[in-house]
Amino acid sequence: MYYVVTGAAGFIGSNLVKALNERGIMDILAVDDLKDGVKFANLADCEIADYLDKDEFLDVLEAGELDGQLSFILHQGACSDTTETDGRYMMDANYRYSRRLLDYCIAEEVHLIYASSAAIYGGSREFRESRECEAPLNIYGYSKFLFDQLVRRRYEERTAQIVGLRYFNVYGEREAHKGRMASVAWHFFNQYHGTGQVRLFAGSGGYGDGEQRRDFVSVEDCVKVNLFFLDHPEKSGIFNVGTGAAQSFHDMAVASVNACRKARSEAPLTLTAMRERGVIQYIPFPDDLRGRYQSFTQADITRLRAAGYAAPFLTVEQGVARYLQKLL
Repeated sequence: MYYVVTGAAGFIGSNLVKALNERGIMDILAVDDLKDGVKFANLADCEIADYLDKDEFLDVLEAGELDGQLSFILHQGACSDTTETDGRYMMDANYRYSRRLLDYCIAEEVHLIYASSAAIYGGSREFRESRECEAPLNIYGYSKFLFDQLVRRRYEERTAQIVGLRYFNVYGEREAHKGRMASVAWHFFNQYHGTGQVRLFAGSGGYGDGEQRRDFVSVEDCVKVNLFFLDHPEKSGIFNVGTGAAQSFHDMAVASVNACRKARSEAPLTLTAMRERGVIQYIPFPDDLRGRYQSFTQADITRLRAAGYAAPFLTVEQGVARYLQKLL
């Protein structure tokens, strides 16, 4: 029986493949689009049974060639570029593709755990898995929202597990290929190594310079949540995956700089000291993000805890230190 991971060469997908390997699971069917060939590096230290292109996988699936051979589909594949404006492409990649997987999983009784997103909440001030809190600000958020709505409508048809995981701001290993869309931890690490400075957005959305706040969650924790539901196939639903505590971009910058300084045996600096030394710089808020940017996110993890997930989440200070130590 295969475990399928879509987006297997991507950020969260490749971390899931590695985690499955660490459990002794090697019968993994990796699915991705390697037009951007650099992503292969994320799988180079992993063990998989086979690889299929994402379109070939759907063809094989719908032709019935894998019937009776799949136990779980961990669907992480998507276009995650929140600045993408091609709505046709976004809807095809994120909604229509996922819909076809859902059809198959319901018909064939295959467990489905899929990646949703906190982008669904948009400009909301509440982050509960409830329709009245959902107000996407961009086509990416809308594509994820629409699929979650479909899952809700078809929820009672399920004959196996269906779990949607609304990831908040994820950072961690195996994200370098994402470029502009990589986490601020990755960008701050590279900025500080290259210039001795880190660049934060000037104030926006009612927040001061660098004080926009996000629920930054380590990819380590995202993987643990996936494995929890893998171990509990009787549990279904849509769940937030975040720490439950918003932290500022200043917090992320201080954690990133001090992780680098520690590696050089240099004393840590406070935020005030970083400002005085010019380590922290503020850049104008980009015009193309106005009206499409979440200045605040904070996951309500009540439903996740009620489902039985009791493990603590890493804070920015803990998670960034672990992540950058590995990068260094």
